[in-house]
Amino acid sequence: MDFFKYIHAVGTGPKGNRDLSFEEAKDMMTQILDQSVPSEQIAAFLLGWRLKPETIEEFQGALAACDENISTKRVENSIELGYPFDGKAKNPYIFPLLAKTLQEKALNLVIVGDEKQPAKDGITIKDIVSKIELTPNIHYFDRKDFFYKLHKLTDIRNKLGLRTGFSTIEKLPGVAQSDYAITGVFHKPYVKKYAQILKGRYKRIALIQGNEGTPELFSKGRLWMVENEDIQEYIVNPEDFGIHYKKSWDKISLKESYEQLHTPSDEFLKLARLNAAVYLFVTQNAATIEDAYDMLS
Repeated sequence: MDFFKYIHAVGTGPKGNRDLSFEEAKDMMTQILDQSVPSEQIAAFLLGWRLKPETIEEFQGALAACDENISTKRVENSIELGYPFDGKAKNPYIFPLLAKTLQEKALNLVIVGDEKQPAKDGITIKDIVSKIELTPNIHYFDRKDFFYKLHKLTDIRNKLGLRTGFSTIEKLPGVAQSDYAITGVFHKPYVKKYAQILKGRYKRIALIQGNEGTPELFSKGRLWMVENEDIQEYIVNPEDFGIHYKKSWDKISLKESYEQLHTPSDEFLKLARLNAAVYLFVTQNAATIEDAYDMLS
């Protein structure tokens, strides 16, 4: 279908805009991934789509197009961690430490990385994995290898410089065919949105108010468990576990992030243990987070 029709659907203002059908959204995303239309048209659509805004059906159609271009490799007993591709700017990543905590529990962590995407100028997953030795239970997938067409859109996205619909659908690509997944959300309304977008893609999905939009809990926050149509909410407070880690509000460098992973404080290690306990709970390896935390002591 003529791509300009899609630009017209999202870029003519409130009176003229309309939502795309599932099939239209799939065709739109296919043309974008193939870059069969000029980059200016791709950028124009992505901006208009964000402002319209996107619908659940559009996201599902776009995901269907993505699925046809992703090379998967199953990782047994795994949980996929959905990190934003604009990185973390103010605090170190905790997944390398919590992975060490989980080594004896036979739970594999699946993480995905790529070059930095808009809009936050943070330290990316790819930056970190290039600097450290990963434990055997961390399975890193580089998007350049398993979803090259989306990787190739990095330049267009960085020139646009804004968050787009990709920011919502790219965090959990299902590359390892994991039964479980967890990703971060900033606001409660996104919980139901993610539950609907990702319906049927995992046995169980968790959404968490993680640090800087990641699936890593650094302070008191909510955890939502999604199973079929059921959504359960939990409050997780590190202080209830005797953890008093003070998260940073200042931008840190890659070197500083790297150093905190190699010489972690006692409170940071306890925080890693709590995050590991959350993952055991999400993957049904423990009845409660408290039980999981005790299991890891």
